[in-house]
Amino acid sequence: MIRSVEIAEGPRTRRPSRARPPSATTRFHRDCLLDLTAGGHAFLVGGGYALERYLGAGRSVGDLDLFVHPDDLDPILRHLDARGYRTERLFPHWLAKVWRGREHIDVIFDSGNAACPVDDEWFGHGVPAKVLDIDVRLCPPEEMIWSKAFVMERERFDGADVAHLLRACGERLDWPRLVRRFGLHWQVLFAHLVLFSFIYPGERHRIPPSLMRRGAVLVERETRERVTTRVCRGTLLSRAQYLVDIAEWGYEDARLAPFGAMTEEAAAIWTAAIDEEASRPLAPP
Repeated sequence: MIRSVEIAEGPRTRRPSRARPPSATTRFHRDCLLDLTAGGHAFLVGGGYALERYLGAGRSVGDLDLFVHPDDLDPILRHLDARGYRTERLFPHWLAKVWRGREHIDVIFDSGNAACPVDDEWFGHGVPAKVLDIDVRLCPPEEMIWSKAFVMERERFDGADVAHLLRACGERLDWPRLVRRFGLHWQVLFAHLVLFSFIYPGERHRIPPSLMRRGAVLVERETRERVTTRVCRGTLLSRAQYLVDIAEWGYEDARLAPFGAMTEEAAAIWTAAIDEEASRPLAPP
């Protein structure tokens, strides 16, 4: 089902003015969207452009993230190469980039933890909108919440985006689908819902009470269960902060089989790209 986009009302308090992206960036984004549309390629718009339309507020830097089905990635990159862009598959398990000069666009087909692949449901629930005066479809808010909920790096935490999406879209979310998306990782969603209740005590009605009650029951049930497997799921939330658990403290990595979908090769490439100065992960003395 494809929904029509609803532009969120702006905050009641006055928003600070923000600079628009530089004109060169805007032209690059627009040209790429036009080239992909003319080539008949399927994509969804996420990032700052999608947030602005859902929230009625955006960031000073207008980043363009394109979400594509993994099966469509190579044809899209070949098409853009032929159109004069420079492309690279930066991380083989989830991210490519499109370059023109120093400007780039992220092309995303999974998540960094390999837990949120872009599949047909993303496109089946895409939201029609105009971006830079071009007809596109936005990433559904449910999938944006799902993928952002796992981003808990020391240097980047997407929890505020999740809370803002819940505030703006909570009353029209497809909650059964969102819960199904998290699956065995339901605690991550429940943690964000508890934080939402703390952040916005007057907006709790936007979250189904039955869902909060169900989460509380499951948490209580977990306290009576004994888990013997030494697995650390923290690596699903941060690629850097829980490496010490895997390397030094004997925990299994929840991203890898039999727990997750990431290969050891992909994990090694993803780990090698960590900016240690920014993330400052724990390490043995």
